[in-house]
Amino acid sequence: MNSDDAIRLRHMLDAAREAVAFAQGRIRADLRIDRQLALALVKDIEIVGEAAGAVTDSTRVELTDIPWQEIIAMRNRLIHAYFDVNLDLVWQTIQQDLPSLIASLEQALRRFGDA
Repeated sequence: MNSDDAIRLRHMLDAAREAVAFAQGRIRADLRIDRQLALALVKDIEIVGEAAGAVTDSTRVELTDIPWQEIIAMRNRLIHAYFDVNLDLVWQTIQQDLPSLIASLEQALRRFGDA
């Protein structure tokens, strides 16, 4: 893995961790009443997807446990949805998908000596 890919993986990890931390102790209904929280979570997921899109194909092939296309597609949906963001999907992503992504990213960075 080249150093740029390691930086992108680190960006993905940092944004995913931040989203999970922001959501800790919250419930789905909080996204409806706390616009700042909703926007922050959406932004973190967008960052994860933007960084994923910048990772080289060779690194993506090596890291098969990371759902690259789904991550990038989620970013694209959020970026282009403007005011029609599906907050149920955002919440589900944070609660169900990001914890396993964090584990995969941590493992990848350890494997390549950038943990």
